[in-house]
Amino acid sequence: MIPSSRSMALAVAAMAWCVALPAWAQPTSAAAQLQHWEAAAGAPGQPARGKTLFTTKAGNDLSCASCHGAPPTAASRHASTGKRIEPLAPAFNAERFTDQAKVDKWLRRNCKDVFSRECTAPEKADVLAYLLSLKP
Repeated sequence: MIPSSRSMALAVAAMAWCVALPAWAQPTSAAAQLQHWEAAAGAPGQPARGKTLFTTKAGNDLSCASCHGAPPTAASRHASTGKRIEPLAPAFNAERFTDQAKVDKWLRRNCKDVFSRECTAPEKADVLAYLLSLKP
C-alpha cells in the first residue's frame, strides 16, 4: 500500500516536531537569551531603553513594572490577580531565563498583556540588557 501525500506530510511534520522539540526545550541563561535577541535585533541591547520600556505604562495603563516592580529585584504581586511573582532580575533570582519554553511563553504573553502586541527583537534585547544590569 502506498501512503497518501497527506499521511506522508503528517509523518514528516511529526518527525520535524520530534527533532525540534529538544532544541526548543533546551536549558538557557539570561546571558544566552540576551545574545539571542541581540543577534535577532542586529544590535546590542541598551539597558536605558530597556528600563524605559519596562517602566512606561502602555495604552491599557499597565507596564512591566506594574507586576514585576521597579526595579524588579524583589518579589512582587500580579496587578490584577495578586499572585506572588518572584524577582525578575536574574541576579536576584537564578532561575529566571533558564528555560527556553518559559522565556518564549512569558515574553509573548506579557508583551501582549502590556502592549497589546508581541515585543520586537530589539525591545526584548533592551529589556534583557536592563534586567542583566541590575546587581545586588
